[in-house]
Amino acid sequence: MTILLVEDDEVDVMNVKRAFKKNNISNQLVVASNGIEALTLLRSDTLEYPRPKIVLLDLNMPKMGGIEFLKEIRQDPSLASLSVFVMTTSNEDSDKIEAFNLNVAGYILKPLSMDRFIAAVSTLNSYWTLCEYPQ
Repeated sequence: MTILLVEDDEVDVMNVKRAFKKNNISNQLVVASNGIEALTLLRSDTLEYPRPKIVLLDLNMPKMGGIEFLKEIRQDPSLASLSVFVMTTSNEDSDKIEAFNLNVAGYILKPLSMDRFIAAVSTLNSYWTLCEYPQ
């Protein structure tokens, strides 16, 4: 299963890749640097890999932030069923409420220590490994 990481910070992208490696997660990870790029990728008819079913989403990004991206995909019948996990520095209750109102599967604060981040990614891997997704 392909996983889409929507993240504009290169250090955070590297941390996610490192956490995947430490947890022996072999899922293909595709990276988009903002919501617009992610939407373009998800709506493409010429993907070179299976369409992502899981999104790891930062909220604070240029061009189109995470909440705007969530609103867009939840209004698009072909994307509305995506499982989205927010991974952000925002500890604002308003962001948490808005994200959960847009049906996110989870909300993870960063920066965690690297050990805690690796453990959090391990938990996410357990979740998406246990879930059955339609073809």
